[in-house]
Amino acid sequence: MNHHHRTTLHALFAHPVSSNIDPKAVKAALEALGAEIAHGGHGHLQIKLNGHSHGFHDTLHSLSKDEVGAIRKFLEEAGVDPARDFPL
Repeated sequence: MNHHHRTTLHALFAHPVSSNIDPKAVKAALEALGAEIAHGGHGHLQIKLNGHSHGFHDTLHSLSKDEVGAIRKFLEEAGVDPARDFPL
């Protein structure tokens, strides 16, 4: 996991919630964590990580606060803690 991936993960967990996160950077960070990302059609992504899976809307624009919250919750359920596992 490189510095850009760690920065993206920390942005997902930042307070207050950011709404200016590039979805391409999030996909790259998830892949660096070992996630399997599959395109489910109709603009959806299916992400599997550490035995957990979740479907997300595939977007080309910055993620909304709700989308960031959903990704954060998914990562927490999958056992990812950037402060503990990937310090800056």
